[in-house]
Parts: sequence; structure tokens; C-alpha cells
Amino acid sequence: MTRRIVLSPVRRGRPGRGDRGRAMIHEYKTLTQFLIDQRRAQSCTTTGDLNSLVLAVATACKLISKRIAQGRLGVVPDQPPQSLDEEALEIFSTSVSRTGLTCGLLSDKSNGPICPPRFIPRGHYALICDQLDGARNIDLNGTVGSIFSILRTSGDQSACETDFLVPGSTQVVAGYAIYGPSTMLVLTLGHGTHGFTLDPLTGEWLQTHPQIRIPEQTTDFHINSSYARFWESPVKRYVDECLRGSSGDRGKDFNMRWVASLVADCHRILMRGGVFLSPRLIRTDLRHGKLLLLPEVDPVAFVVQQAGGRVTTGVASPLDTVPTDLYQHSPFIFGSAKEVSRIEDYHTDETSHRTYTSPLFAERGLFDDRGE
Repeated sequence: MTRRIVLSPVRRGRPGRGDRGRAMIHEYKTLTQFLIDQRRAQSCTTTGDLNSLVLAVATACKLISKRIAQGRLGVVPDQPPQSLDEEALEIFSTSVSRTGLTCGLLSDKSNGPICPPRFIPRGHYALICDQLDGARNIDLNGTVGSIFSILRTSGDQSACETDFLVPGSTQVVAGYAIYGPSTMLVLTLGHGTHGFTLDPLTGEWLQTHPQIRIPEQTTDFHINSSYARFWESPVKRYVDECLRGSSGDRGKDFNMRWVASLVADCHRILMRGGVFLSPRLIRTDLRHGKLLLLPEVDPVAFVVQQAGGRVTTGVASPLDTVPTDLYQHSPFIFGSAKEVSRIEDYHTDETSHRTYTSPLFAERGLFDDRGE
């Protein structure tokens, strides 16, 4: 009798964590490879030093992301607490200064430029950052981010104020990191805006969003309506039209958004379209705008512009503004090009600017004119 031998089919095991990580690296371009490709394509404007500095900034964002994810678990018992804002600034300063490529760093929380230690060489770049944008959202476990900008300087001495008092159009790199369900790095070197997602398995930044483009039209607008009584007439006019929806002049319904984090609002607009308004606030100490020009407005404006969006103060591009103070404020409107152009038109329309009264935000009493 012949004995039959039945061979069971071989079961293929599920790929391990390391295998999946290696597969992702082959599927997506890493940040390092992206920078190398950019240098080859734009050899006249990018250098190996600049690429190294961008990678140092990306490392800082990676460390900040890890620290934020720890939350209160990262607090050392029996030691004075250090705010996450302070920790993030220390991480940024250490990461970029140790490269020997910078002459100084300016933060929204620093009292002037922070120069590298004396034993570290000075380089030809200066860095500006808002190391923890939307910090008030941390206690709520909400979305926060980091904003950064890199400028090329003329010398290799310690940075002084004049190194930073230049228009935003001179930025060589700008971007932000957003610390949400996944950590993303969005940046521009002046040739389009690109998004990279941090792979927690390999620690690599992978290019998941090449050549981001903002839709020209939108039905979303982002504004803090608690300041409505202080808005300029052109802004009131625009918001009124949006709120009237399909029954008004615009003939379509709009959604109002507000995350209280410039990074989070900007990221949503990059991904889905929209318009962000942080206008002048008349009759207040914020009559020059709420946002800081150097660490907030200029970097985001550069990113948005390179993504096909439009940026304005209402009457001009903030990237053309020559700052006179390190902590100068500026109005800021950005997003889908056609919507921003409409708002600019309202600012230049002198007649409507002087005569427009908002029916939605005008002061009202409990009774009408008849006292009823």
C-alpha cells in the first residue's frame, strides 16, 4: 500500500513592525532624499549646509513631538516645573546651534536674539521660530505646532537685530510642524510646499504630501468672532456675506472655523481650502494686528504662497513689509486665492469702507425703535 503524504500550504506570517517600516521607506521619499533632490534641481540656491540645518530643525520638531506626547508624564517629581514652551525653545536652540551653521535664533518668547555658545562656530544662517504655537491647547490635549523660518545672513558673527529686520520675501526656508494624531512637517524651500509625516516605527520623515495646492475657492472661513465689534468695515462686510449663506449675495453657505492655533488653522486650509482672517482691531491695543510678523506671519505666508494661496494684510503682502521691530505685529489674511482677493477688493473700495454698516454686528437694544 502506498502511503500518501499531504503537504499543508505554507502560511505566510504577517509582516513584522520592522518589515512594514522598511516597506514604507521604499514607498515614500525621505526628507533627506527630498533635500538632496532639491539641491540637485536648484543647485544655484541650495547648499549642503542649508540641508543640514533643515534636518536639525526637523530633529527639534521630532523631539518636541515626543515631549508633548508625554504630557504630564514628562514632569520630573520634586523638581520645579518647566513649561513646555521653555522646553521647546531649549530644544530648538540646542538642535540648531550645535550644527555650527547659525549665528543666532529669535523666538517669540526670547528677549532678543539667542546666540550659540562661544565654543561653537558661527554660520551664515539665522533662525526664527514660534516653538510652541497654540500652547494654551496643551492642557486640553488639543492640536499645537511649531513655526520656523531660516534667513541667510551676510557674516559669520553673532547675530544682531538687523539680521532679522528684513522682509519675509528674503526667507530661504519656512515651515511648521503640527503635533496632532500624527506629526507632520510642512515646509518650502521656495519651490512649492511639501508635507512629511513622521513614521513612529523608523523615526523617518516621509514625504506623504508632495506639491500641496490650496483650492482657489472655498466655503470655509476662520476668524475669532469675539472681536467682531472691533473689526474694520471690509472684514465685517465679508463675514456678513458669508453668514447670509445661500440666501445672500454669495449664493452659497459657508462654515466658520476657529482652532485658536495658527498652525492648526493653516494646516486645515492647506489640506481643504479656506480663508484665515486676523485683521486689524480698531480702538484696541491690537490695532496693528494680533500676530507677530517675524515668527508667525512671514513663515506661514511663505508656505501658503508657495502652495498657490494668497496672502495679504488687507492692502499689501506681509512678505514685502520691512520690519522695524523684532516683535512687530501685523494683520494677516491668507488662504484660497479668490476669497483673499475679494477681501483685498473690499479694503481698497474706499466708498464701501467708509459707509458700510454691519446689520449682523451692529449694536442692538432689547426693543425696536417703537419701544415694543
